Amino acid sequence: MIVPGASSQALAAAVATAMDEPLAAVEYDRFPDGETLAAVPEFDGGRAVVVATTDSNDAWVELLQLQDAVREAGAAEVVTVIPYMGYARQDEAFDAGHPVSARAMAKAVSTGADRVVLVNPHEEALTSFFDAHVTVVDAAARLAAPLPDDLSDPLFLSPDSGAIELAESVREAYGRGETDYFEKVRHSGTEVEVTPSDADAAGRDAVIVDDIVATGSTMSEAVSYLRSDGAARVFAACVHPLLVRNARTKLERAGIERIVGTDTVERDVSVVSVAPNVAAAVDAVTQ
Repeated sequence: MIVPGASSQALAAAVATAMDEPLAAVEYDRFPDGETLAAVPEFDGGRAVVVATTDSNDAWVELLQLQDAVREAGAAEVVTVIPYMGYARQDEAFDAGHPVSARAMAKAVSTGADRVVLVNPHEEALTSFFDAHVTVVDAAARLAAPLPDDLSDPLFLSPDSGAIELAESVREAYGRGETDYFEKVRHSGTEVEVTPSDADAAGRDAVIVDDIVATGSTMSEAVSYLRSDGAARVFAACVHPLLVRNARTKLERAGIERIVGTDTVERDVSVVSVAPNVAAAVDAVTQ
């Protein structure tokens, strides 16, 4: 049975269809003092596949409750799918006395999961934080499908060298084009400076590929540079379209043509689903 978190209801339904498994009826509630309650009243045992993006603190608590609820109801196995793992960028202590928040969250999830599936975690080293077995799904190639078929001499760029493999995956899936990356210097959580790449964007369609677009600072800086360099059209493609605060406004003001994302975080730009990838990974780890 597929058990959806509140932030992943559409994706969970798609996974249920892909796996030909029933979708659990989940109740999400909140007590007067602010405490959350997530329940699965009709779960009848067997394998539970919890699909829950953790894009907020409430979502993390809800995920732990869903794991515990199906255990309490007699689940023989709990497979936890975290399409987008919040706190993933806090994968080391920033200063003395600071937590490694990603590790703390992973340890908490591991207490209630037999296996974990992550979709394009920010750093693959995050898998070592879990005590449960982890399968990593790479869904970047799916971002090629919603791009226009008529891209002119396309240039696929990542905002930094660390994400170049994502750009290469999208280019390979698209079938043609060149890849490159920007040099990025982060001055704060919201201020980012990107320096020009080697590739000439003049007259070409450019696709900037990243795993996460949160505040949009990095992406909008890259878009602005490409437009000033004479790019014909600039598209943004990301696996996890968080798009918090005024991210959309930043990107629109920078001159973005279109933003495409997956449904790991359910937004209006989530035009392609990772459900087939997730279904294959769940089947692989439970055989």
